[in-house]
Amino acid sequence: MLAWQWRAAFASCILAAGVSAAEADDAYFKGKRLSLLVNFAPGGTTDIETRLIAKHIGKHIDGQPSIVVQNMDGAGGFNAVLHLGEVAPKDGTTVGYFGGTAWQYASEPQRFRVDLKSYEFVGYMPGTTVYYVRRDVPPGMRDGADIVKAKGLVAGGNGPYNARDLIIRLTLDILGVPYKYVTGYRSGTTARLALQRGEINFFAEPAPAYRAAVEPNLVGSGEALGVYYDPNYNGETLSISNQVADLPIRPFQDLYMKVKGAKPSGKLWDVYLACLALNSTMARLVVMPPGTPEAAVTAMRAAMLRLNKDKAFAADALKTIGFVPEYQAGPNTNRQVRQSLTLRPEIKAFVTDYIKSALK
Repeated sequence: MLAWQWRAAFASCILAAGVSAAEADDAYFKGKRLSLLVNFAPGGTTDIETRLIAKHIGKHIDGQPSIVVQNMDGAGGFNAVLHLGEVAPKDGTTVGYFGGTAWQYASEPQRFRVDLKSYEFVGYMPGTTVYYVRRDVPPGMRDGADIVKAKGLVAGGNGPYNARDLIIRLTLDILGVPYKYVTGYRSGTTARLALQRGEINFFAEPAPAYRAAVEPNLVGSGEALGVYYDPNYNGETLSISNQVADLPIRPFQDLYMKVKGAKPSGKLWDVYLACLALNSTMARLVVMPPGTPEAAVTAMRAAMLRLNKDKAFAADALKTIGFVPEYQAGPNTNRQVRQSLTLRPEIKAFVTDYIKSALK
């Protein structure tokens, strides 16, 4: 074979190998079933968002796998996180869609038998939380500022280690409102039902659940009142999420200013901000098990970015949860998330004691 013929043949082989590799990557999920694992029970906000994704993302994943949603609640959302790291297959066929996990790890990393920083982070979504109260709480709740007058307030929660429970307690303690704390409700839906039954009379939910279920039903019927919502916090400045900007409710710091006449400050406020820096920035984590093949992670990140541009998804999201989620995903996602999963030692120590105080 002449030299030029050999080079041509070699180039053809290389080209064929490249095409085969590309086709293999494109077909990674072809013929497979992809499970989206939710860390809360059916009917809650995290579940609703996951099912919304499941409805639309299949066409954006190269290979177009079938999509199923798997709920694994318990331990304030912790059980599914452990399952993903310890039990779930590491072949890319299981993806976690988790709420509250970033804060759980930052505050209690020793609970993770598999280090969360070793997981593969596909993407994340910022979010915010809205707090509401039954109007019949004495002496009667007519405005959000009336919360500081509340008598016999009973605040509900999902679990003492849950980020939402923590900020519910923190905001009430910052305001100086006496309350009883009742936790262990398996999802936002069960806590909402408990509020309707009068077992609890104060709760907080992510903006999608508030807009989709609380505002049209409990607030619309006059049974409940929106009190305040969390601002977003990037570690330096407070801002208002587009998820709640049009709600007739004050952000927490503005309500505090109204009832106290000064800006919030002190240790509880510092802990609240530290919680927001994680929980509002990474309210939802899209994550795969440690050791998942890079091709699977890359394909899922590309799919999340395509989902952001999907008009059908946007229309469905507006109808279902009242806003259009925008997921952050890219080659630097692992680094960004892993660097953020850290709390200052003094904040972590305070949170540990604060959680213990709720278990007494």
